[in-house]
Amino acid sequence: MDRNEALTLLQKYNKEEFHIRHALTVECVMRWYAKTLGYEDETDYWGLVGLLHDIDFEMYPQEHCVKAVEILRQGGAGEDLIRSVCSHGYSVVSDVEPRHEMEKVLFASDELTGLIGAAALMRPSKSVSDMGLKSLKKKFKDKRFAAGCSRDIIHQGAEMLGWELDKLMQMTLDAMRECEEQVEEQLQELKA
Repeated sequence: MDRNEALTLLQKYNKEEFHIRHALTVECVMRWYAKTLGYEDETDYWGLVGLLHDIDFEMYPQEHCVKAVEILRQGGAGEDLIRSVCSHGYSVVSDVEPRHEMEKVLFASDELTGLIGAAALMRPSKSVSDMGLKSLKKKFKDKRFAAGCSRDIIHQGAEMLGWELDKLMQMTLDAMRECEEQVEEQLQELKA
């Protein structure tokens, strides 16, 4: 499956801009992590997993990471891609445990990208470009803020990676900073 096929499949099952934006953001963040962590040869694969990780969530929220298997198989995805996508729901909606570092990064950063995105919307700039770690940590500690973003999963993801929470937060913030403009451009292209 190439990126164009993956994007077409994503758009078949996701119509809301919010879900498309999240998919594009996680794709870009995963590509950033692949390059940063020394997996440059796997950058495209990491990106595809990020792009498709919530393929079933908008239409089938009660069957998240279950319906994805069927959708991805019908779309021509390989079993390795399907496994990686389903691993991000481990312990919540899936029993597929993240094993590869890529799967652990997806597990850890998925929820965190949502929290960072919500925090950015609260800023006068509406951007992550001027957000610092201290500001993010303050939002993280406020359990009422972006309550749908599980702090437990973010903690668990950092532990899986063997990273301090601050490292995970700073790296994901850096990735989103680098990706923000690209994601906006892609959204505009998809609307055209």
